[in-house]
Amino acid sequence: MRRQVTDWFLTKEKANTDVIFTVDGFSFSGSGQNAGMAFVSLKNWSQRKGDDNTAQAIALRATKELGTIRDATLFAMTPPSVDGLGQSNGFTFELMASGGTDRDSLMKLRSQLLAAANQSSELQSVRANDLPQMPQLQVDIDNNKAVSLGLSLSDVTDTLSSAWGGTYVNDFIDRGRVKKVYIQGESDARAVPSDLGKWFVRGSDNSMTPFSAFATTHWQYGPESLVRYNGSAAFEIQGENAAGFSSGAAMDKMEKLADSLPAGSTWAWSGISLQEKLASGQAMSLYAISILVVFLCLAALYESWSVPFSVIMVIPLGLLGAALAATLRGLSNDVYFQVALLTTIGLSSKNAILIVEFAESAVDEGYSLSRAAIRAAQTRLRPIVMTSLAFIAGCCRWPSPPAPEPTAAWRSAPGLSAAP
Repeated sequence: MRRQVTDWFLTKEKANTDVIFTVDGFSFSGSGQNAGMAFVSLKNWSQRKGDDNTAQAIALRATKELGTIRDATLFAMTPPSVDGLGQSNGFTFELMASGGTDRDSLMKLRSQLLAAANQSSELQSVRANDLPQMPQLQVDIDNNKAVSLGLSLSDVTDTLSSAWGGTYVNDFIDRGRVKKVYIQGESDARAVPSDLGKWFVRGSDNSMTPFSAFATTHWQYGPESLVRYNGSAAFEIQGENAAGFSSGAAMDKMEKLADSLPAGSTWAWSGISLQEKLASGQAMSLYAISILVVFLCLAALYESWSVPFSVIMVIPLGLLGAALAATLRGLSNDVYFQVALLTTIGLSSKNAILIVEFAESAVDEGYSLSRAAIRAAQTRLRPIVMTSLAFIAGCCRWPSPPAPEPTAAWRSAPGLSAAP
């Protein structure tokens, strides 16, 4: 499987891939013999021209192509927006058990949620962030029989865990470094289930009793690890918002799908998604405070409560133009767009202030209000256009704002918002 992934990136994405490094037995979902991961280092931005060669586009193609492999579950993801908050870009959703729901029932609910999420147009790459169930050897100990043979149950479990699993003993110093000591049975004495009969437990009378006298084994399927969130059994689900939809819209869709599940589960957000949810109600307050600060500054500047309204009234027009430009371009309502709205508020207010100042001076010279407004607009049109074009050119990669580059994400939204 590692070879298939490596060959795909070095052949299908040869023009974009610089180095690929693979790891066996470990992944963000957990560790195990059936786990693995690969780190792909892409070539420099200057060598990857076009929207089809961005990291997000490459990850989508890799997920689509590698997902057709039937021998494993493969998906590609980009790093998280904030280091340390989550494992990948996108949302992190926790589906938790409630009301005594067992793991099998919770797994069925998870399957229903994943099926519904992958059919939604607002979501993409929705997946469970855990390892599939693996064959496990179940050791059934007849407690009554063990006690009747003079064995202590604690000695039985300690012997089994030490011989087949390993037990920490102590530390020792080797060439100035502290190393740990573990005891464990030889590999050839714990290779197959029948090897359990090779191990003995010392009884209260110092007699040795084999495990085969009171224990049996059978194979079953079980999870590699058990995940809990907020004290409840949980499954972690990761995914991303589809193109043209914001992360908030994707999170709202996940909440609706989770609420439509049968009884027996609850949900929560974690990682950067939790932080986004906690801060989601602050955007409108921030916009309102920004407008209020602008109004108070203008009131102090003009020493009037009415004149600043002529400046404030242009803000809705600027916001409408910014929202329309972002919608036509297909930009999502992310943090860059929110910064762009604040920038638009400031830029619109600045342009209006320049006109109002000249209009106020014209009124003092004896012009009528309408004539003063027209004169001020004629006088300040050229400076306003020049400063606005300079700002737009600085934010956008001229002549194509959405051109891919390291700063494209934060340059496009403010530039397009300022253009209208």
